[in-house]
Amino acid sequence: MNISRFETNKRMSRAVIHNNTLYLCGQVCADASAGITEQTQTMLDKVELLLNKYESSKEHILSATIYLKAMSDFDAMNSVWEVWVPAGFAPSRACVSASMARPDLLVEVSVVAAVKV
Repeated sequence: MNISRFETNKRMSRAVIHNNTLYLCGQVCADASAGITEQTQTMLDKVELLLNKYESSKEHILSATIYLKAMSDFDAMNSVWEVWVPAGFAPSRACVSASMARPDLLVEVSVVAAVKV
């Protein structure tokens, strides 16, 4: 069994690869004082950087789970998501309301993607 863990600390790994599948830890925004649109955009920018760093891409995302502090932000988050995801490459996805680790966070995403081979 070949499992590779990257950017690991005592609590978690930022990325894990197993059987050509990339698992990213939950990603949040760069600036938690921003509104939902900017939080979503900077969160997805971080996801894209990690995908590229670990030999994947937006076109290879298999699944995404989005956590929203308030479902009233669903439409605003989706307006950013729908521009970010390439046409024809929408992954399976779930979106749930959740308590966040910090009160100023409005959105978080967990992503599973195929590694380019």
